[in-house]
Parts: sequence; structure tokens; C-alpha cells
Amino acid sequence: MAISQSMCTSFKVELLTGTHDFTNSTGNTFKIALYTSSATLDATTTAYTASNEVANGNGYTTAGETLTNVTPTSSSTTAYTDFADVTWSTASFTANGALIYNDTAAGDPAVAVLAFGGDYTATNGDFTVQFPTADASNAIIRIA
Repeated sequence: MAISQSMCTSFKVELLTGTHDFTNSTGNTFKIALYTSSATLDATTTAYTASNEVANGNGYTTAGETLTNVTPTSSSTTAYTDFADVTWSTASFTANGALIYNDTAAGDPAVAVLAFGGDYTATNGDFTVQFPTADASNAIIRIA
């Protein structure tokens, strides 16, 4: 079992069929769920799953947290979007990776898998997923 950083293949297809709208405040609701090292998440992941998700409680609620979208834009020939950092306060859990998914669309389709590169633990403190700078070179979702 492993978590591999990737943009989900199904997401790429769904972009071409208009499934996802990343516009801030009027677009879809995107969420981020955290997973243990027992999870298997990669480019073939198609939807949110509760399998091997961090357990409910201790500062974490299953199905994850709602993300704040950065409205898509472009720079030169690259279109991009991103999210504001998300923090679980008073957290006491361990996570090995995360899944960003569209909570508005039918079936909770997967967008991207984030691999943390190992277990990260919070003990009665903040657990933060920090997204990169929202620009054409660094944003979490870029199409060049």
C-alpha cells in the first residue's frame, strides 16, 4: 500500500466534460481528506473513499475539511488554480497523505492525491496542509 503524489487521471477526463468548477464562491465545493499509511491512493484513484482515512475524532472529521478555492487564472501559457492552506486545530492524529475531491459533483470525484513523504503526527496541536504559491510555476493544479 502506498500513497503516490498525482493528478488523478479521471480528473483530467472530467475537466473535458465540465465536471469541475473551481471558481471561488460560485463554483463547486472541494474537500481534502487525510489518510493513513495503510491507504492506496494514486493516479488511478477516481473518487473519495473512507477506506484507510484518518479516524473520526481527535480533531479530525471523516470526509475532511472544505477547501477555499483560488479562482482559476493564467500566466503566459499556463492555467492554474490553488487552495488556501487548511488547518485542523487541537489535532491528535497521524496522516501520510491526502485526497482532494469534488464534494459537489455526483460520486465525489477525485482531483489530486498528495503524498506527504511519510507519517506526520500532531499531538494536541495544529495539523496544517500548506499549499504552494498560487502561480503558474507552483500552484497545486497547473495546465501548461
